[in-house]
Amino acid sequence: MTDSRRGKSRLVADRRYPKTASRAAKPRKAAPKKRKPARAKARRGGIIGFFTGIIRGIMRFFLRLFLRVGIIVALIVAGLVAVEYSRLPEVSAALDGRARGSVQLLDRNDVAFAWRGDQFGGVVTADTVSPHLKNAVVATEDRRFYNHFGLSPRGIASAVRINLSEGRGPLSGHGGSTITQQTAKLLCLGVTYDPDEWKTEAEYISDCRRGSLARKAKEAIYALAMEIKYTKDEILSIYLNRAYMGGGAYGAAAAAERYFSKPASALTPQEGAMIAGLLTAPSTLAPTSNIERSQARAATVLRLMNEQGYLTDEQTRAAQANPANLSDKAKTQTGGYFADWVMQSGPDFFTRDTTEDVIISTTLDQRIQKAAEDAIKTVFATKVREGSKAQAAIVVMSADGAVRGMVGGRQTNVSGVFNRATQASRQTGSAFKPFVYATALELGYSPYDTVQDEPFCMNIPGSGRWCPSNYSNQHYGQVTLVDALAKSLNIPAVKISESVGRDLVRKVSEDFGIESTLTDTPALALGASEASLLEMTGAYAGILNGGSSVTPYGLRELRLVGEPEPTMGTSGGIGERVINEEAARQLIWMMEKVVTQGTGGRAKLPDRPAAGKTGTSQEARDAWFIGFTADYVAGVWMGYDDNTPLAGVTGSGLPAEIWHEAMLRVHEGLPARPLPMNEPTAPRRVAEPQPQQQQQAPQRNQGGGNALENALNQLLRDILGGN
Repeated sequence: MTDSRRGKSRLVADRRYPKTASRAAKPRKAAPKKRKPARAKARRGGIIGFFTGIIRGIMRFFLRLFLRVGIIVALIVAGLVAVEYSRLPEVSAALDGRARGSVQLLDRNDVAFAWRGDQFGGVVTADTVSPHLKNAVVATEDRRFYNHFGLSPRGIASAVRINLSEGRGPLSGHGGSTITQQTAKLLCLGVTYDPDEWKTEAEYISDCRRGSLARKAKEAIYALAMEIKYTKDEILSIYLNRAYMGGGAYGAAAAAERYFSKPASALTPQEGAMIAGLLTAPSTLAPTSNIERSQARAATVLRLMNEQGYLTDEQTRAAQANPANLSDKAKTQTGGYFADWVMQSGPDFFTRDTTEDVIISTTLDQRIQKAAEDAIKTVFATKVREGSKAQAAIVVMSADGAVRGMVGGRQTNVSGVFNRATQASRQTGSAFKPFVYATALELGYSPYDTVQDEPFCMNIPGSGRWCPSNYSNQHYGQVTLVDALAKSLNIPAVKISESVGRDLVRKVSEDFGIESTLTDTPALALGASEASLLEMTGAYAGILNGGSSVTPYGLRELRLVGEPEPTMGTSGGIGERVINEEAARQLIWMMEKVVTQGTGGRAKLPDRPAAGKTGTSQEARDAWFIGFTADYVAGVWMGYDDNTPLAGVTGSGLPAEIWHEAMLRVHEGLPARPLPMNEPTAPRRVAEPQPQQQQQAPQRNQGGGNALENALNQLLRDILGGN
């Protein structure tokens, strides 16, 4: 049997130590950390640890250095910003920063038709312009404008990346400038224009636009100062007033008026987009330069406005489908040749170099100006071979010399180009002959007096024998003065000029306003001298007004903006009498026969009388027709700029047709009025100068004798049969 006590034996061993040992038991200590091998300890204090410590030390040094330098730089920047802040002008003084003033030209009805200089349409603010323009500018120029502090690190980094990827320097090309920075440039970082420091305004502007690293740093400081001094809308207002927007317009108000003939507050989305779009390249993107390019840029701006939430998809589609166009008024507001001429005729300090805003009232009639332009376009489109380089010019004026229209070449609506109506001096040809006959009529000759048209030669001292001939190479025998002028016969014109005295013919023509140097040879009578179209047309106006001289003018009055009284008035108009009124009326009657019976037949008008004279210079290098009705005088010149002879063109051809087309349009709607002319009476025979007398006449006149008395004495001797 099994002992039951064994089954209950202890399962653990007895304590080996006495109980007294546990009496003073202490809390169990934490097991000590396991020590790393001695080899690991040596590695941490070895070469790697050494260099690691050096690197950590260097990093701590530079961290402390950068922190201290950063604090110093921040203090310096803060000081510079504070200095610029103290120098910044008030907003009202920063809105108009033009160095030059503007010139606005008004037509005879006081309607603006052209601008010159730096146009400023008035102050606008971010709150008063159209919200579409404001949104378009922000969307295009600086989408984060209302969120940054004047600088855009993201924009600068992006611009540097683009510049480097395109092979340029980091600061060349894209600038990453915010609107605030662009405004700082427009303010030239606080530097004002000083004519003593810069030779020209362009040089000053170029200096303001420099892109050096130092300049960029100064620009950033100035921009920070602006952000502290002004509100965001005030900065945007300065920008909208100072930015150049093409077409001579500075600021949104001037641009809106220049392109769309409306205030900046009334711009549509497409119009606002067009103005905002040209800010990157105002001269090339201006709608007056290239409307298609400007519209394409505006479409891009509209897309940006849509992406940034300024326009809905529907608004964007509608605006892009109906792009902005120039107003009818804006299409013709270069002023062309006429505006250039007026600007040149006034004093420089009130026109081209003005520092004031000036308004010039002119004599221009825009209806007549368009008539002249259309006449040249019509004739060249229908009567001149394609590709021809021939040019034409036309001047239309009233009898008092007030110029109503002027075209200086085939290209219209241009500015700053060569004006053939005022700047070109060309041989006048037979268009000069009316002054020969005016002299004769003033001396008492009658249009019915006769002269022998036959072969004729003269011995000219120093030049030898000279034998003028008619254009047709035919001779017509005994002809009246009126017939000689109507057929533009050369020999009778020379005979009459030499008979009355060449010096007197020169004086009469000069008194009528031909200021160019006139030749002192018998060829004077045939228009061998040169004159401008404006001079010749003004001289014919003197015939129409009854024989008084005329100074052509386009400026009626000039006044400064804000001044109630004009600063200067016109310097042209009717002057002193040259020939008596009866002589002028008889000459008009003779010139009327040129149109109805002579070489000027193509100029004849269907509903009213007209008078004039054709002219063709030597070898047909110049062709003229100058004439008038009771209301207006018009002169037309045609030729090549390089003096190439015209092929098959004379004054009786295309110039007369251009004159006809122009005057038809000019007189549209005007009642017909008779010409101020008188038919003469009592025909008699003109003196036939003898060869000896022809050679002596110039000497007698040059010797100081009275030309009028000499001519009358010679006429009396011929009538009485004396020598």
